[in-house]
Formats: sequence, C-alpha cells, structure tokens
Amino acid sequence: MEKVLFAVLTLVYLELSMRVVSAPICSYGQAGCHVPSLADLFERVIQQSSRMHSVSSDLHSDFEQYFFPRKNLIGKRKCHTYDILTPEDKENAQRLGREQLTEVIVRLLQAWGEPLSELYQSMSQDQNQDFNLYSSNKALEISDILHELKDGVTIITEKMKLLGVLSNTVGYNSPESLVPSSAFYTQGDLDSMDHHDLLYCFRRDSNKAKNYLRILKCTTLPEPDC
Repeated sequence: MEKVLFAVLTLVYLELSMRVVSAPICSYGQAGCHVPSLADLFERVIQQSSRMHSVSSDLHSDFEQYFFPRKNLIGKRKCHTYDILTPEDKENAQRLGREQLTEVIVRLLQAWGEPLSELYQSMSQDQNQDFNLYSSNKALEISDILHELKDGVTIITEKMKLLGVLSNTVGYNSPESLVPSSAFYTQGDLDSMDHHDLLYCFRRDSNKAKNYLRILKCTTLPEPDC
C-alpha cells in the first residue's frame, strides 16, 4: 500500500510541477520511462527552495524600497514560527540527524501555507496601485512554489521511508505540534508593516528550508561537494 501511495504521489508531483526531463516520467519502470531517483527528487526540491527564497528576498527588498525607503525597520513582532527549534548553522543541523532535520523542514513549510495565502489576498486588495499588482503576483508565485515544495518534500519523505532511511512516523505532525496560523497577525486587515513582517520572516524561514534541504541531501546521499 505504501509503495502504491508513493508511486501515485511521485507521478502527480513530477507531472504537474517539475517537467524537467526529456524522457517520459513514470513510477513503475515501464520501457522508455524515466524513474526519478532520490538524488533527482532532492535536486528538484532544492531548486524549488532556492527559487522560493530568491523571489521572497526580491519582494522583501522591493517592498522596503517602495514603502520605507529611508527607514531602518525593526518588525513589530517576532516571527510566528519562533517556537520551531531550528539549528543555527550547518554543524548543528548535521548533529540533528536525518529524522529530526526532516521534521524541522516539514514544520517550517507547513507553517507558511495560510499566512502566505493571507498575504496574497491582502496585497491584491491594497490601494497602492503602483505596487499592488506586482507584489500580489509575486506573493501568489511564492505561495504556489511553497505548495509544490511541500508536495516534493512529501515525496522525498515517503521514498526515504521505503528505503528504510526514515521511520514511518516522520512527517506526521500532531495538531498540537502545528504552528497556529493565526499567530502571525492581529485581528483586522493586514497593513504595510504586517506585510513587511511577514516577508521578513518568510525570507528568513525560506533560507533555512533551502539550507536544511541541502544538508539533508548531503547526510543522506554523501557527495564530494558536500
């Protein structure tokens, strides 16, 4: 049953979000099909995470220049993901081990689904006509990449379980362990400072996710450049 689920998830993920190979992609190894290896899957999610961080960094920078060109901003509140214990550097991330590092990555990505959706909705309704179309389009792009990245990480997690690299409990977070989606905003509409805080925090967390995925690949599939 687990192998069938993994095959279905892999096919959907690769067909919809990552059409980067010339050979047809399939999950059962039929003639002429490209069966993605774990290394292939890691490469794809690392590319996605790098793209997500790049777009979020650009939007954060453009947002500051447009709304707060002469201010050295300090956010109004700490990031809503502050309860997720994240390693501060490569050495600490490697000490966590594969299972704990995978859990951190999954929790970080899960914590941003609804906040990014709220950010997009708020930006698309913003009255700053010169900037809102650009910003809302970028926010939507980031949200779409996040969705695809979460699917990709799910595929990798399932494949690592099938290979015996991870235990079957990894990736299944209890409701109590999830970051409350309402923790990132106060009641009422989001304002420009809320937008700034969200973009600042997401840029930070997307950079962590990108780096952790690279470290997870290296601890799972050691290579000379690791």
